[in-house]
Amino acid sequence: MNVDKKTQKYDRQLRLWHANGQTALETAKVCLINGTATGCEILKDLVLPGIGSFTVVDNKIVEGSDVGNTFFLVSDSIGMNRAQAVTEFLQELNEDVKGFHFSEDPIALIENQPEYFLQFSIVITTNLPEKSLLKLADILWNAKIPLVIVCTVGFIGYFRIALPEHTIVEAHPENIIDLRLDVPFPALEQYVKTFNFGALGSMDHAHIPYVVILLKYLEQWKRDHDSKLPSTSAERNEFKKLIQSGRRNVEEENFDEALASVWKACTSTKIPRQVEEIFKISSCENITAESSNFWIIARAVRDFAANEGLGLLPLAGNVPDMKADTPNYVAMQNIYRQKAKEDASAVRARVHNILNSIGRSTDSISDDEIDSFCKNASFIQVIRYRSLQEEYITEPKNADIGRWLQDLQENIVHYVLIRAMNRFYESYNRYPDAATFFLEDDAEEVSEEASNDFNTLKAYVNILLREWKITSYPEHLDNHIHEICRAGGSELANIASLLGGMVSQEVIKLITKQYIPMNNTVIFDGVRSTSSSYIL
Repeated sequence: MNVDKKTQKYDRQLRLWHANGQTALETAKVCLINGTATGCEILKDLVLPGIGSFTVVDNKIVEGSDVGNTFFLVSDSIGMNRAQAVTEFLQELNEDVKGFHFSEDPIALIENQPEYFLQFSIVITTNLPEKSLLKLADILWNAKIPLVIVCTVGFIGYFRIALPEHTIVEAHPENIIDLRLDVPFPALEQYVKTFNFGALGSMDHAHIPYVVILLKYLEQWKRDHDSKLPSTSAERNEFKKLIQSGRRNVEEENFDEALASVWKACTSTKIPRQVEEIFKISSCENITAESSNFWIIARAVRDFAANEGLGLLPLAGNVPDMKADTPNYVAMQNIYRQKAKEDASAVRARVHNILNSIGRSTDSISDDEIDSFCKNASFIQVIRYRSLQEEYITEPKNADIGRWLQDLQENIVHYVLIRAMNRFYESYNRYPDAATFFLEDDAEEVSEEASNDFNTLKAYVNILLREWKITSYPEHLDNHIHEICRAGGSELANIASLLGGMVSQEVIKLITKQYIPMNNTVIFDGVRSTSSSYIL
C-alpha cells in the first residue's frame, strides 16, 4: 500500500484530528506578538504539526538574557532583531511551514496600524502591557479572531482565550454509539423479526447480536407492561431475569453483552440538554446570509428533529463490536448506516432550502460537513467567552475573586499579581525586580530599589482589590509579591516549555474546531505543580 509522504509525516496527528483538522491547520495563519521564550515554545508546538504560516512581531534586540532562557537563540543571535532570529530557527523545524518576521514595535503597531492583525487566523500575545492588550483584544473581538493571552514570570504561567463564540462539532467524545434500543426504527424492527430464537441451532443462537437480544426481550417486556420500559432498579433486575431465561448455556457471550447493556435499553433516547439549549440560541433561530455554517446546519438539524426525526437527532450510524457471526453483524451495520444516511439526506435537503432562502449557493456547505454534523449532533457545543473588556473594566468577577483569594490552595492569587505586575510595567516600562532582595527575616542586605519595587507592587495589588471591592487583604499575598519581585519579569526555560505545550494544545483546538478548549483562563503554579481554570 502506497502512502504519500505527507500522510507518513503527520500520521499520528491525523489519527487525532483527521484530514479536515489537518487541512484547517495547514491553512492557519498564526501571529505571535513578542518572540519570548514562551512564545517560541508555543510556535514550536504549532510548527511541528504543520500550521500554514506564522509571523513574529517583535522589535526587541537579542540580549544575553534572551539566549539563556530559550533554545531558539544562540550567542551569535545577540544584537540581532529577536523576531528575525527566532523565526530563522523555528523555520528549521518544518519545511512545510512558512515563517515571517515583522521588526516593528507591537505596541506602536496596535496603536497606529491595528488592521495589520486582521489578516491572521489567530493572534497570540506574550507579556503585552495591559493598555495595548485591551485595545488589541477589542479589535480582534469585533473581527471574531481568537486572541490567546500568555504570560510567564518565574515559576508562574497564565493564559487566557478571548473570542465571542467558538462552535464545536467534533468534540471527540469517548462514545458516540446511539442504538435507539428504546425507539427502534422500522428497518431495525423488521430485522429483529427475522430471528426465530427457538429454531436456531446452538452455534447460531450463541451468535445472535446482543442488540437483537435486547430488542426481542424488550418487545416482550413492553407487551406485558403497557409499552413502558423498565424504569426502576427492581424492574431492570426483572428484565435481566427475562433475558437470562432465554440463555441456553453460560458460555453464550452475546447474552453477557446483552445483560451488560440493559441500562442502554432502559434509557430513553432524547436530545441532550446542552443541544436543546443551543437550539434556543438566537443565532439558531435568526439565520441570515452572514450566519456561519455551524448555525445553518444546527437550524436544519433542529427542524429535522421537530419533523422527520420525530423528536430525535439524526442517527449517528455507529455500531460497536460485538459477539456475532459476520453476516448478521454486517447486516445490522448496514441497517444502522442506511438509517444514518437517510437522516443526513433529510438534513441536507433542509440545509439547501435554508441556503436558497438566504441567497447562498447550495455547494457553500459541503456534504461532508453536513454528514459530520449529523454524526456528532448529540455532542455539539458552543462556548461564549467573556471579553477582556468585561473582565478588566465592565463586569469583573469581584465576588468570585474575593472568595477564591481566601483559599490558600487556589491559584487565583497569581492572577492578581500578574494584573498588578502589568500595571507596574505600564508606569515604569519595566517589571518589578529584586535581584538582591531576600525573603529571610535575617536578610542583611535589601536594596532600596528592591524594597521600593515590593512596596510599589503591593500598592498596585491594593488598588486592584479596592477596585474589586475586596476589603480584606489576604496575609499570604505578601509572600507572592516577594516571589514576583524576585522573578524580575524573567522566564524560566522549563516553565516556558510546559506552558508552550499547554497553550499550543488549546490553539490547535481553536484552529481545528475539534475537541473542547478551556474557558477561559488557566493559571499554572510551578512551585506546587498545580493548575487551575477560571471563568473571569
